[in-house]
Amino acid sequence: MEISKTNYISPFSTRYASEEMQEIFSESFKFRTWRKLWIALAKAEKKLGLDITDEQIAELEAHKDDVNYEVAEAREKMVRHDVMSHVYAYGLQCPKAAGIIHLGATSCYVGDNTDVIILKKASRLVLEKCAQVLKNLSEFSLKYKDVPCLAYTHLQPAQLTTVGKRATLWAYELSMDVEELEYRLSKLLLLGSKGTTGTQASFMELFDGDEEKVKKLESLIAEEMGFDGSVPVSGQTYSRKVDAYFLSALSGIAQSAYKFANDLRILQSFEEVEEPFEKNQIGSSAMPYKRNPMRSERICALARYVIADSLNPAFTAGTQWFERTLDDSANKRISVAEAFLAVDSILNIYINVTAGLVVYEKVINRRVMEKLPFMATENIMMKSVKNGGNRQELHERLRVHSHAAAAKVKLEGGKNDLIERIENDSAFPVTREEIERELDPKLYIGRCVSQVEEFNKTVVEPILAKYHTEEIKTDLKV
Repeated sequence: MEISKTNYISPFSTRYASEEMQEIFSESFKFRTWRKLWIALAKAEKKLGLDITDEQIAELEAHKDDVNYEVAEAREKMVRHDVMSHVYAYGLQCPKAAGIIHLGATSCYVGDNTDVIILKKASRLVLEKCAQVLKNLSEFSLKYKDVPCLAYTHLQPAQLTTVGKRATLWAYELSMDVEELEYRLSKLLLLGSKGTTGTQASFMELFDGDEEKVKKLESLIAEEMGFDGSVPVSGQTYSRKVDAYFLSALSGIAQSAYKFANDLRILQSFEEVEEPFEKNQIGSSAMPYKRNPMRSERICALARYVIADSLNPAFTAGTQWFERTLDDSANKRISVAEAFLAVDSILNIYINVTAGLVVYEKVINRRVMEKLPFMATENIMMKSVKNGGNRQELHERLRVHSHAAAAKVKLEGGKNDLIERIENDSAFPVTREEIERELDPKLYIGRCVSQVEEFNKTVVEPILAKYHTEEIKTDLKV
């Protein structure tokens, strides 16, 4: 594709979104889907007794993919109506069928039904990419399920967790997003053939007032287009709440990715876990030593966009007057498309990062051992009580020793000497050997290992069985 140097081009096209997602929201996909819908309408109308021939339908089928864009564009400049311009262009290619194209329908028959089809197809691609992220995180979590690391509450060191267990937190939130998007897809219906204000009056006219045929028309179209049915009632359009629901689900994915990327940026500053860094990659124009987490930063940037963008269809849904107003159109064609393109971009990076995470176990262990003496104090106290010590006295002495050891580290830049202080305090009836036995990090990780294994078996594996049909690998364009 030749890139213009003088006209604005969306970064989603040049830097971020995949070719597959861009194709779903392309003009080509839209107009080819319009033609499929016109064919579905003609087939259904013929089946229900209207004067439409097999020859006319065959002619429509023969030209369903070779859209004559130049003709449609020239016509639209004249009549200022995109749907009627494409009806005209299709009719020139199909002269025998020209009179029955779009028979009884209004513009939203092709416009809105196509949008619903796009929602379905784009969401499926999102689910497949979510599954790939989950597969990557699953493999990572199982590999590091028993590697102790510092856990944090309030971004302050708390008790221990494991590197793998932390990864399940990222995966679980994404699995919740998969479930939410699945639910939205399970409720997704076509607009159907509702007419200009949703009353189906034009189709009642076509079928001489036969309501059963008008209802059957919708079910035949839905079946042809791969849907379980059409919405029970509507104005001219499908409810714009549908867009709000889907973008809310996409916002959820963005939120989960944002959480992961922020965590990774902090871990990278701790030098515990890093995103991939290529051999010739430059981290900073001024500081050659830097290894900036640019992939994770890009996830965060795009995630903020999606979260903010998800408000657009909410406002649109609330401002649709009566049976419809057109102020949804310009906003909708930007906000919905770019939300999917942005989430696709986020998932491309998420896949790339999780496929190449780098773990520095020695750094992680060093940082654990710096804090572990404080975490081991309760175990040491209990051991001392078993050996005859006084629990209340020991608790107070541990409080004093802990604060003194912390001050030595923070104020003097010294080594944590809490264990030595305890060992040298005669109030603690424990040996050095007994103390050191309490300094095994794996004593403090609880059920991390089994939690990781159970989570992957019960949550991740069913998702992979549904959506992970082939390995997805992504490379960053920039």
